[in-house]
Amino acid sequence: MMFLTIMCLIMFFISMIFITISFFISKKSLMDREKCSPFECGFDPKSLARIPFSLHFFLISMIFLIFDVEIALIFPLISTFKIVNIMNWWMINLFFIIMLLIGLYHEWNQNMLNWTN
Repeated sequence: MMFLTIMCLIMFFISMIFITISFFISKKSLMDREKCSPFECGFDPKSLARIPFSLHFFLISMIFLIFDVEIALIFPLISTFKIVNIMNWWMINLFFIIMLLIGLYHEWNQNMLNWTN
């Protein structure tokens, strides 16, 4: 027990020595504005909040969220294959996939998937 206590104290002091040395030889200053501020998608948090925002970036993120939720809805449908009537299961899945394809066609038709706009 005494040996374990001594080893823990030695490890504590060695780690404190390394932390102190790294604090003194680091190049980071406490007044560094960029490193002390949070990074929010490339925006400067200390500037005006009402700067122009790319609508296309917003639309791409919405498309991602829609298809991310779609995957979360398809997984339970796979697990219910043996429980539900097969004809009902196919109709539900077919309806769901057709709705997603119609949405994808609408996004493609509106040029939301082209990044060059």
